[in-house]
Amino acid sequence: MSLMSVVLVLIIVGVLLWLVNKYIPMDGKIKTILNIVVVVAVVLWLLHGFGVLGRSGEIRLPRMR
Repeated sequence: MSLMSVVLVLIIVGVLLWLVNKYIPMDGKIKTILNIVVVVAVVLWLLHGFGVLGRSGEIRLPRMR
């Protein structure tokens, strides 16, 4: 995964989340939950993309020598 694709995806997700928050009328609690879900999903995607999370969801730590 290249840095350019990561930045592009983060910009697209941010703009889409901003558009949903600005133009779709929702209760504040629902918007908060939606924001948290999107942020957690993006963080998990980044951790998986950079190899911190394995396929099964386990966290891989580097070995200390």
